[in-house]
Amino acid sequence: MTDRTVQITIDDNSGIPIWLQLRNRLIYLITSGAYEIGDRLPTMREMAVDLGINYNTVSKVYRDIERDGYIVSKRGRGTFVHDGYLKNADAACNAADSLADAFIQQCRELGIPRQNIVGLVKGRLEATEG
Repeated sequence: MTDRTVQITIDDNSGIPIWLQLRNRLIYLITSGAYEIGDRLPTMREMAVDLGINYNTVSKVYRDIERDGYIVSKRGRGTFVHDGYLKNADAACNAADSLADAFIQQCRELGIPRQNIVGLVKGRLEATEG
């Protein structure tokens, strides 16, 4: 069991609510193995300070992902990655699909042609590499 420091960033200009960005990022980090089962997560206060966001926002996210089985809180010891989410192994894929659907819908609402959406994503991926 390790206490890992994993880079999490919040984009205030993304249009995606901060709590949802944090929730999605933590779920991704857990399901991708960046955080392993048994790893201790930062405290809610540490996370809030590190990210410069409200403590209540972090608390909401922790409660939400605990309910979904990704983490478990142990009074006086901390919050740890849990394997309860494995019972619903498709949850991360469903979360990513929902995020992709919302992105596509927003692009369509902006009038971006369907055939340009993939190129837009590829361009942003290339811009964020490095």
